Amino acid sequence: MPLYEYKCERCGTVFEVLQRFSDEPLKVHEDCGGALERLVSPSTFQFKGTGWYATDYARKSEPGKEAPPSSTDKGAADAKQPPKTESKPASPPAAK
Repeated sequence: MPLYEYKCERCGTVFEVLQRFSDEPLKVHEDCGGALERLVSPSTFQFKGTGWYATDYARKSEPGKEAPPSSTDKGAADAKQPPKTESKPASPPAAK
């Protein structure tokens, strides 16, 4: 159920009421009897996780050209690859 904010025009009190969509808006403040105005409030939900930012989507590139990696892509790529170490070619086993 949505949470609606109301403001009393007489006493200036702002309060919240949990109401169904189908319920009629309140018109009279129970405490002082003043007229109520329903306020428009900002949304309270937040987008969290991956996929909500422009940088999270695949980039479109021209055919034949590769898109340059972004700074976030570079960090992710480095984390996936094991660290590079110099290796020497293995010498053949000594014959007895």
